Amino acid sequence: MYVVINGGGKIGEYLATKLLGRRHEVAIIEQSGKKIEHLTVALPGKALMILGDGCDSVYQADAGTGEADIFVATTGSDDVNLVSCEIASLVFGVPRTIARVNNPKNERIFRRIGIEAVSSTTVITRLIESEATEGAVHAIMSLTQGDLVMTEVSIPKRGKAVADSDNSARGRKVADIALPAGSLLVAVGRGASLEIVTGATVLYPGDAVICVSKEGLEDKVRDALLSL
Repeated sequence: MYVVINGGGKIGEYLATKLLGRRHEVAIIEQSGKKIEHLTVALPGKALMILGDGCDSVYQADAGTGEADIFVATTGSDDVNLVSCEIASLVFGVPRTIARVNNPKNERIFRRIGIEAVSSTTVITRLIESEATEGAVHAIMSLTQGDLVMTEVSIPKRGKAVADSDNSARGRKVADIALPAGSLLVAVGRGASLEIVTGATVLYPGDAVICVSKEGLEDKVRDALLSL
């Protein structure tokens, strides 16, 4: 599979590393010469490096976007990600475009024009890698076709459970957390591990929790988790 990535930052580098490790072909478009130099040394395999603006069709053509199976925009700018994905889709006919959305409020705009959007910067590389290796991204992305939002909440290291006992090893079972109706805790990241959440899962201060909820419930979900 051939993947063109617009943005050679941490997310773009991580994604390229995983894809190259799976023997997929990768091209990266990046405006920073220093990042290009870093990626040339850091990546485990040979990727096509294009120094230029991913919103310019000339540089997308140089990257071989017309031959790409997937175009991914991972920059820190929603405007850049949207425009570059539109060019990849409309000008070069790329069948699938996936974008990092830094402001969750913009996610609906991306979806309306056919761009698959992920608002959680922590899970985007896992979702894209799943598409590249296991084809699981559709099951996850189907959640974004309605009024559902995927968010990430980091539990403070000195939350309620810690303050009560002054012991950072204590946590709270998911079954005991009063989440608003229409929300679900999906996974929890702890260090380098990521595990599926069940009612018996214990959340600890410092955990990063991935949640799915109806639009408009994000603040209530956050409040419930931040009160731990």
